[in-house]
Amino acid sequence: MKDTVSNARRAAAEAAPARTRRKAAPTNGVAPDAPAAPGAPQLVSEGAQSPAIPARFAAAPRPAREDRVDLGLKLKRMRNERGWTLDDVSQRTGVARSTLSKIENGQMSPTYDVLQKITHGMALDIVELFDVRSQAAPFGRRSLTRNNEGKHHPTSTYVYEVLATDLSQKRILPFKAKIRARSLDDFDGWVRHEGEEFLCVLSGRVQVFTEFYAPAILEPGDSTYFDSNMGHALVSLSQEDAEVLWICTGAVKLGAD
Repeated sequence: MKDTVSNARRAAAEAAPARTRRKAAPTNGVAPDAPAAPGAPQLVSEGAQSPAIPARFAAAPRPAREDRVDLGLKLKRMRNERGWTLDDVSQRTGVARSTLSKIENGQMSPTYDVLQKITHGMALDIVELFDVRSQAAPFGRRSLTRNNEGKHHPTSTYVYEVLATDLSQKRILPFKAKIRARSLDDFDGWVRHEGEEFLCVLSGRVQVFTEFYAPAILEPGDSTYFDSNMGHALVSLSQEDAEVLWICTGAVKLGAD
């Protein structure tokens, strides 16, 4: 009799509707077949193709840096004072019109060689772009720049700190630079421009690449002097950005020809 009752109960349990069987709760608290809430990121199982990232997750455009805006506004003012269009300046400097427009609108930080092309083509003193107290060049002048009080100009590979910006018509351009680049891949190509240059490592380790010589590693206190027309580029080998003192000739008050 007991066997008969047990068998009957077992048969009834096996015949129970599937809806009475409870599903295991998912670990994230959401039913596996529940639709995602509007705008919620989709969960993807391992091995499945990742969905496209919604546009709202895209990084917002970075605001133009104040130093970029100042430089761009000065270039635009100088261009307008001469009655030149962007196309006119592009023809005179060899810098693309689109690049000039981005610089003037604070959307791009020009590299040193691009700045030199612009100042050469427009017959400008490069210091005028950074100087807030432009003055004549009397005999016996001098300039003092306290630590970290130069005019900063960041680019993707270097962060320049231009020194002695209160003096125009200088024959050399002195500045300090922090080396952001870690590989030649960080450069679009060789950097080259008119003049000669000298640099001395202040901190960190740098590797100096030049067009006609084997790469050289410089430690603090080491220096090098080379022809600026020869392709060159610096990268930092330190965990922190290396810093160098840099002096260039042929960079200031260049003639239009």
